[in-house]
Amino acid sequence: MTSVLDLAPAAPVVPVVVIEDAADAVPLARALVAGGLRAIEVTLRTPAALGAIRAVADEVPEAVVGAGTVVSAACVAAAAGAGARFLVSPGWTDALLDAMRDSGVPFLPGVSTASEVVALLERGVKDMKFFPAEAAGGVPYLRSLAGPLPQARFCPTGGISLASAASYLSLPNVPCVGGTWMLPADALATRDWKRVESLAREAAALARRDRRPGPVLRDRSR
Repeated sequence: MTSVLDLAPAAPVVPVVVIEDAADAVPLARALVAGGLRAIEVTLRTPAALGAIRAVADEVPEAVVGAGTVVSAACVAAAAGAGARFLVSPGWTDALLDAMRDSGVPFLPGVSTASEVVALLERGVKDMKFFPAEAAGGVPYLRSLAGPLPQARFCPTGGISLASAASYLSLPNVPCVGGTWMLPADALATRDWKRVESLAREAAALARRDRRPGPVLRDRSR
């Protein structure tokens, strides 16, 4: 199965979006794409989330839209049905992992401990979400995992900022990070899509500047 980290576009910053109004999904996605961030995670935290994923999938073909906060088999089915091209969970169980795998949609199960990483490696999963990144140990923790578990790759999410993203991206086991800093609440409230685009462009430039050699993230939809 194609990995999420291989499906995502080249700039390794994934905006983590909470959509309150599905009507905002398309202009928001277009602003992020214009700024250079084409992989967009829409979290399943609001009633508008599935409609937002469906709208972006239908109307912004240049975006790679996925679903976050996937916590059950029902979430997996609903997200896949809405057109999500990847799935992200904050944690995992055997049942959830099986549902994500059976969906045929690339996925990132969440981990925060070495034991969870080893358990996923035993199940043949090498690409994971590290969450909550800052609270779970941040850069030093991931750096420590790279020695004994070099086969595992992570997309850390949770508390990451523009200032700290470069430190994560410098690690050999971190091809991408997830964050919300390019989506400030006041900009979303006023629908200031130009500001979102500007912040997205800043994030994309940081990724290009600070990324170290590692796996190439490709959009295989073309």
